[in-house]
Amino acid sequence: REAVAAGTEVGKKAKAVMESGGLVSDEIVIGIIRDRIAEEDCKVGFILDGFPRTLAQAKALDEMLAKTGEKVNRVLEFAVPDEVLEERICGRWMHKASGRSYHVKFKPPRSYDGSSAASASNMLDDETGEALYQRGDDTAEALKKRLAGYHGDTVPILNHYGPNVCAKVDGNQELSKVAEDVAYAMASYYKPARKVLMLFGPPGAGKGTQAEIIVARTGYPQLSTGDMLREAVAAG
Repeated sequence: REAVAAGTEVGKKAKAVMESGGLVSDEIVIGIIRDRIAEEDCKVGFILDGFPRTLAQAKALDEMLAKTGEKVNRVLEFAVPDEVLEERICGRWMHKASGRSYHVKFKPPRSYDGSSAASASNMLDDETGEALYQRGDDTAEALKKRLAGYHGDTVPILNHYGPNVCAKVDGNQELSKVAEDVAYAMASYYKPARKVLMLFGPPGAGKGTQAEIIVARTGYPQLSTGDMLREAVAAG
């Protein structure tokens, strides 16, 4: 949205492609990122969340950063066993209007007794009392496909950046311990003029929660390419 609202050439291209139902090219996405990281709030660092998704995108990003003498400094991979992810994802319920998230085990609404089979009749939003719902892809079958895609796309990217840049964080721990490990991983690499950080993690790994903690600690903006592209259309 910001790119389109600002009238940038790359923003206009993204809007035209998405409104026509086409797939936005890597070149356009890289252009949106290039324009965004030139803004003042990215001066000391920024976090890329959801990009790159393929090895080709990673290489294109590297080329773009190299033009200003920069490179990706740190890649954090949040690792959680697939069976744990299934429990986290398949127990998740959402409130449609607000986006509030609940979980039958880890964060149940007040309406749930903790032992009955979860359903729309006993999973109700704490604030409105409205029925919650489960996303269509929050099922064991859908999750297996999502994880296969994630692992297939992510491993080549991690191999591309290598062990000196990538740090694996155990996401199957208490939230505070995960945050502690993240802080250590971010402190244990060379300090460039501007920090370029990437976050990877399968569905349910807690990447979003940890991203919020990193933003609060560092002040680096969290840049989601998915959000930027959706906002480009909304601004039209």
